[in-house]
Amino acid sequence: MAHTPVNHPLRPLYRALGAAAGVYLIVFGVIGLIITGGDGLFGNPDDLVLGQRSNLFWSIVSLLIGAIVLIAAVIGKNADVEVDKYFGWGLVGVGSYCLAVSRTDANFLNFGIATVIVTYLVALVLITAGLYSKVAPEERQGAPRQVREARSA
Repeated sequence: MAHTPVNHPLRPLYRALGAAAGVYLIVFGVIGLIITGGDGLFGNPDDLVLGQRSNLFWSIVSLLIGAIVLIAAVIGKNADVEVDKYFGWGLVGVGSYCLAVSRTDANFLNFGIATVIVTYLVALVLITAGLYSKVAPEERQGAPRQVREARSA
């Protein structure tokens, strides 16, 4: 993308925010495993994890996503950029699906409105971190080559 900033001055902050989103997902997943562990994979619709409705399946998925996001943030080298963007947009899709089916039998993740809102917030943090964390050598930062050549001509 031509308009994605490279070597943004606040990239350490955005990378830390992406890692914090991963840590939140890990904590949510671990607590969810403890609370929903005995209810079966798509278990009890009354289970609350950190004030949000959840089930064992979503707890496992959250734990896995959080671990991947955190590992990518530790590795860096633009791996976190791609992971944050893809998982961020994926969480927007999951949140939108669960919002659409929240009061139907198709709500297999057992999402409530609070869970949808938190999923959207985590997704937006990941997308923002993915957009502003890109690192490149100094000679490759700034506008794309075609734009720079057109400006200098």
